[in-house]
Amino acid sequence: MCSWGIIAFVAGLVYGYVKPGKEDRWALLKKGIMLGVVLGMALAFIGLLLGGIIVSIATAIGTLITIIKLTIAFIIGTFIGDLLEKIIK
Repeated sequence: MCSWGIIAFVAGLVYGYVKPGKEDRWALLKKGIMLGVVLGMALAFIGLLLGGIIVSIATAIGTLITIIKLTIAFIIGTFIGDLLEKIIK
């Protein structure tokens, strides 16, 4: 896992611990996918202008996959943060 993945995991851990109650992980996943689609489309448009269709498609797919992986790391962090919240409090 790269450093961004670790940062997403730690942010999820803190989010899960600090926010009271159980998090809606499905909603978090949907928001993460939507963010990935929007960023992927924006970066694909820039890639289309600068490098052509191949660069555009590769950028969109790569961005979407990266955002989904970071979202999953964040959700795992929220799960562990919720467990710590139950144990400590």
